[in-house]
Amino acid sequence: MSVKEANILLGGPQGAGLETTAQILTSSLAYLGYGVLADREYYSNIKGRHSYIHARISAEMIPLSLSYPVEIVGAMDSETIFTHFEDLGDGGYLIYDSSTDNRTLSSIASMEPILKNRITERLKRLGVEAKVSSLVDYLASNGRAEIVALDFPSILDTFKKRFEPEPIQASRYVSSILVGAVCGLLDIDEEAVKYGVSRRFMKKEKLIEHNVFLVNYVADYIRENYGSPYKLDNSRLSLNEMLTVMGNDVVAMAKIVGGLRYQSYYPITPASDESFFIEAFERLEVDGDSIGGIVVFQTEDEIAAITSAIGASLTGARVATATSGPGFSLMVEGLGWAGHSEVPLVITYYQRGGPSTGLPTRGGQSDLLFTLFASHGEFPRIVLASGDHIEAFYDAIEAMNYAERYQLPVIHLLDKFLANSFITMGIPDFSKIYIDRGMIVEDGEDYRRYEFNGPISPRANLGSKAVMWYTGDEHDEYGHITEDPEYRIKMYNKRMEKLDLIDKEIDPEKRAVLYGDFSADYLLVGWGFVKGVAIDSINKLRSQGLNGAYLHLKMFSPFPSSYVKSIIGSFDSDRVILVEHNYLAQAGKIVAMNTGTIIDRMIVKYTGRPIYVNELIIGIRKILEGEMRVVLSYGA
Repeated sequence: MSVKEANILLGGPQGAGLETTAQILTSSLAYLGYGVLADREYYSNIKGRHSYIHARISAEMIPLSLSYPVEIVGAMDSETIFTHFEDLGDGGYLIYDSSTDNRTLSSIASMEPILKNRITERLKRLGVEAKVSSLVDYLASNGRAEIVALDFPSILDTFKKRFEPEPIQASRYVSSILVGAVCGLLDIDEEAVKYGVSRRFMKKEKLIEHNVFLVNYVADYIRENYGSPYKLDNSRLSLNEMLTVMGNDVVAMAKIVGGLRYQSYYPITPASDESFFIEAFERLEVDGDSIGGIVVFQTEDEIAAITSAIGASLTGARVATATSGPGFSLMVEGLGWAGHSEVPLVITYYQRGGPSTGLPTRGGQSDLLFTLFASHGEFPRIVLASGDHIEAFYDAIEAMNYAERYQLPVIHLLDKFLANSFITMGIPDFSKIYIDRGMIVEDGEDYRRYEFNGPISPRANLGSKAVMWYTGDEHDEYGHITEDPEYRIKMYNKRMEKLDLIDKEIDPEKRAVLYGDFSADYLLVGWGFVKGVAIDSINKLRSQGLNGAYLHLKMFSPFPSSYVKSIIGSFDSDRVILVEHNYLAQAGKIVAMNTGTIIDRMIVKYTGRPIYVNELIIGIRKILEGEMRVVLSYGA
């Protein structure tokens, strides 16, 4: 017997190799053609606190959302068992280290007291002693779970003896025990395992040999003793080639493909990994020939990051800077200067939990209103949001095109959920990619940087033969400072009329996308990473007799007002539901401001964890039964 899909959760202490585990499994599964989405959740410390990988594997599609319960929980430590035992579905498999049987909940120093108290109360209600062996016995005796008890120290001893007399720090290989157990339960073959390990430890032959042996050793033991209860169907995905990437990587790849020449950043979670990726490819070679370079510059702070990007843009480079909430807060003055001076600039903005330091390693969508109104005064900007990895790839290139075509700042909104999740995806369609550098001139007599020939003036670069002036003050066509009221009106209008031009030139159906049709029983309205869970929840409810549709908002400035109003107006108001990762349902505020339509029913989540299909389905049903506001909270 085989399955079409499997959901797994692998947990352990931060710094113990869970990211490596996710990379190996994702690559191995991609090698066999399966679709994978794996979210990485972790605390904001370097080592020790609990972290976990939550993954969905499919033989039929590339997953875009996650759900509970899961079929497999793999525990690297006792904290994972206590934290996630209720996430395991009936009949699922718990993989754990039997040498931790005597570990008690009270002895886990890394767990927050508030969580420890909550779990203690749950165990009391169940009549279970707060001890690993007692909890495992409870799960087994109630038929809740199949227990895969592995003696980790014994396995590592066998591993060390196999490679004697090589000096091996065996504790570094614990994650491979989990990989092996999962590969056994899913029946992932040795060839795929070798591919996944080799891709992770490229050219490090000893590490590859060690990890392949250990994974296959454990996988064989699992097959012999437990079978492969979640053996996956043969893949039905019709993809000849697949990428296994994180969201940060996808955006970085897109920027490289799209002609980026300068990227600035100051280290901040979850944005930094994007710049690290680009830095690894600063010099590109194709068939032995260099095809250009990218400057990646780590600045002393975010103020320097945005201002250096502005400077590079003025010289004609295609530029971007990447940051998160606290960093963007520092960039705001520079943003205003760029908007006022009509500088092409992309800010890749990875949202996380705020305000202040907030939840630095958790996700959110609470910065939408901030991006629309950041900086004093009025100036045009584009605010563009991506809903999944492939969308983020195309949007990152479009953001650079828009910035140079319309000569303004473009804020590309992403979030931690997308940034830190692995996915298998097809190779982007390069026929859809184009480069638009806008109206560039090399020189010209009597050059006027801000010439009144419509909203967009010819742009010459610093260093060309054209002479120009830039200032933060109001200016005339040449860039000279002026406070003349008539010039102020003309220059102000020139800038702001860009929004009307953009509204006319960019198809509204590209800025807001309807999934489903007008015959649906209800309409979900959301943006960003809500896209996948909304569509998947609608599909599940459709099989239960409820037909839904999803309106995916992509561009918030300029907002496709008429188009969105016409879609929302086609549904009864009590059947239109906002779904967002923030308290205020901020996209609803933007809809009201631009269309006059008030959406008063909402499902929101602001714990820093993603919205899961299981909880969103419950939320939708509650709203359709008459509730006005549902707050979701599932997830450790």
